[in-house]
Amino acid sequence: MDSILIAQGLDLMLYGMGTVFTFLTVLVVITSTMSALVNRIATEDVVATSAPSADDTVEPRLATVIQAAIDQHRGRK
Repeated sequence: MDSILIAQGLDLMLYGMGTVFTFLTVLVVITSTMSALVNRIATEDVVATSAPSADDTVEPRLATVIQAAIDQHRGRK
Protein backbone atom coordinates (compact mmCIF):
# COMPACT_ATOMS: atom_id res chain seq x y z
CA MET A 1 0.00 0.00 0.00
CA ASP A 2 2.78 2.43 0.88
CA SER A 3 4.78 1.56 -2.22
CA ILE A 4 1.80 2.47 -4.43
CA LEU A 5 1.43 5.80 -2.63
CA ILE A 6 5.15 6.55 -3.01
CA ALA A 7 5.04 5.61 -6.71
CA GLN A 8 2.07 7.91 -7.25
CA GLY A 9 3.89 10.71 -5.42
CA LEU A 10 6.98 10.25 -7.59
CA ASP A 11 4.85 10.21 -10.74
CA LEU A 12 3.12 13.41 -9.68
CA MET A 13 6.45 15.04 -8.82
CA LEU A 14 7.98 14.12 -12.19
CA TYR A 15 4.88 15.33 -14.04
CA GLY A 16 4.95 18.65 -12.18
CA MET A 17 8.68 19.18 -12.66
CA GLY A 18 8.36 18.28 -16.35
CA THR A 19 5.55 20.79 -16.77
CA VAL A 20 7.56 23.56 -15.11
CA PHE A 21 10.68 22.71 -17.15
CA THR A 22 8.69 22.74 -20.40
CA PHE A 23 7.03 26.06 -19.54
CA LEU A 24 10.35 27.70 -18.66
CA THR A 25 11.97 26.39 -21.85
CA VAL A 26 9.13 27.80 -23.96
CA LEU A 27 9.38 31.09 -22.06
CA VAL A 28 13.13 31.39 -22.77
CA VAL A 29 12.61 30.62 -26.47
CA ILE A 30 9.82 33.19 -26.81
CA THR A 31 11.78 35.84 -24.90
CA SER A 32 14.89 35.28 -27.02
CA THR A 33 12.85 35.50 -30.21
CA MET A 34 11.18 38.74 -29.09
CA SER A 35 14.56 40.21 -28.09
CA ALA A 36 16.06 39.42 -31.50
CA LEU A 37 13.04 40.93 -33.24
CA VAL A 38 13.15 44.13 -31.16
CA ASN A 39 16.91 44.49 -31.72
CA ARG A 40 16.40 44.14 -35.47
CA ILE A 41 13.64 46.77 -35.46
CA ALA A 42 15.62 49.13 -33.19
CA THR A 43 18.70 48.85 -35.40
CA GLU A 44 16.65 49.79 -38.46
CA ASP A 45 15.23 52.82 -36.62
CA VAL A 46 18.68 54.02 -35.54
CA VAL A 47 20.01 53.78 -39.07
CA ALA A 48 16.99 55.66 -40.42
CA THR A 49 17.38 58.52 -37.91
CA SER A 50 19.14 61.57 -39.27
CA ALA A 51 22.09 63.31 -37.63
CA PRO A 52 21.35 66.33 -35.44
CA SER A 53 21.15 69.57 -37.36
CA ALA A 54 22.45 73.02 -36.45
CA ASP A 55 18.97 73.92 -35.18
CA ASP A 56 19.32 71.34 -32.38
CA THR A 57 22.06 73.25 -30.55
CA VAL A 58 21.28 75.04 -27.30
CA GLU A 59 21.91 78.73 -26.94
CA PRO A 60 24.73 79.56 -24.49
CA ARG A 61 22.41 81.66 -22.29
CA LEU A 62 19.89 78.82 -22.08
CA ALA A 63 22.67 76.35 -21.29
CA THR A 64 23.80 78.58 -18.41
CA VAL A 65 20.27 78.72 -17.00
CA ILE A 66 19.90 74.95 -17.28
CA GLN A 67 23.27 74.39 -15.57
CA ALA A 68 22.29 76.77 -12.74
CA ALA A 69 19.04 74.88 -12.23
CA ILE A 70 20.88 71.54 -12.13
CA ASP A 71 23.42 72.91 -9.66
CA GLN A 72 20.65 74.27 -7.42
CA HIS A 73 18.82 70.95 -7.56
CA ARG A 74 21.96 69.10 -6.55
CA GLY A 75 22.54 71.55 -3.70
CA ARG A 76 25.74 73.17 -4.97
CA LYS A 77 24.36 76.72 -4.95
